[in-house]
Amino acid sequence: MKKFFHIIAFLTVGLLVASCDKYLDIEPEGRVIPKTLEENRAMMTTAYSAYPKHKSRLAFRTDELVLDELGMDVPYYLDVYRWQDVNPDPQTVAYPWIQFYNTIFYTNHIINEGVNTIEDSAEKDQLVGEAYALRAYAYFDLINMYGKPFGESSATDKGVPLALEIDLEQVFKPSPVAEVYEQILSDLDQAISLLTEDSWEAGYNYRFSLAAAYGFKARVHLYMQQWDKALEAADKALSYNNTLVNLNDNPILPNSYNSPESILALEDVYEAAVNNAAYISDELIAEYDATNDLRFGLYFVPSGSQYKTGKGGAQEFKCSIRTSELYLIKAEALMQLDRLEDSKTALFSLLENRYATAYFPTLKTEIEQMDKADYGLALLEERRKELALEGHRWFDLRRSDRKEIQHSFDGEVYTLQQEDPRYTLPYPSDARLNNPEL
Repeated sequence: MKKFFHIIAFLTVGLLVASCDKYLDIEPEGRVIPKTLEENRAMMTTAYSAYPKHKSRLAFRTDELVLDELGMDVPYYLDVYRWQDVNPDPQTVAYPWIQFYNTIFYTNHIINEGVNTIEDSAEKDQLVGEAYALRAYAYFDLINMYGKPFGESSATDKGVPLALEIDLEQVFKPSPVAEVYEQILSDLDQAISLLTEDSWEAGYNYRFSLAAAYGFKARVHLYMQQWDKALEAADKALSYNNTLVNLNDNPILPNSYNSPESILALEDVYEAAVNNAAYISDELIAEYDATNDLRFGLYFVPSGSQYKTGKGGAQEFKCSIRTSELYLIKAEALMQLDRLEDSKTALFSLLENRYATAYFPTLKTEIEQMDKADYGLALLEERRKELALEGHRWFDLRRSDRKEIQHSFDGEVYTLQQEDPRYTLPYPSDARLNNPEL
């Protein structure tokens, strides 16, 4: 790990100062050692822009996509698609590791150094709060890729190394999964105590705000099955923005960065390269009522006898947190707290904006008559449909039943067994090479 962090230090030398860092226009110039607010803001911009693009690769591990056997990109994704994580083909796209720690390194500088050199102001508090929130976000993705799902054994399950200070001589060992989650929540509490912006206008909403921090906190508690805390955080986030796009009146994709639903537009969650290499699985298509579910015609585009997606493949669809996820978190938390009617009310708030007006009363009546078991399945199906191809599915599979998935390619069937160990990614080989503690 020592060598690994020397690499990060090398990549960090000569940080860039931004005169204008508005969304899609991040081209800072000049090289300095960051000390002032402006220089540290430039570092934070670099941290945001360097955040890994990985979630659409994870989608190839799920039941959302089918690899195009005739496509030119097969060598890059085939071993991802068939869960061949040990000794994959050299052309296989890699999952990020050092990229996460590069982002963490930037945030650590602001948290540990910038806090002492920047003059006190509300803008300083906002910036340092963003650094804490982004560090937490990076660790959340790391632990949900390379650590076992949160559960009863999390106190001893091996997680990922926690690098919280700039110490190039320290050898970092993996911390237990529970400890990583504790750090994530600690960072979020620090962020919330410092952030001054309730929300950001479209164009700057790649930055963390109070709405984004609370929304992310709701997600973390959901994964930890801390239902009351997930509900509390979701409600707090919705107090800043509870807007939902009514697809009956405004048939636009709700996951674009300038959507009224957008709370955090940080990540490119569905890369154009993946869109070119994949079709939507028949299983996912079959989940939708193509006649009455207004998402179907927006989310999917016919491609011969199959479908591509219309909700990704361009930077305008950067999407990390949006209001619809918060309604789904709220509904799931309320259900788990045995507040079934309240849960259904939260879900109806979303569904009346997603289904044809004439059909919604029929759907509502069906759901109102469901018991908890049937309703729980319907709720998770709606989550799957609403958040399709936005980077949630692999993590949702991990935190639920880790079901069996089969992928076919060139006449062969590959199987990810239920509870398969491959639901947790192995540490990258180069990381293990540089750190025998992994």
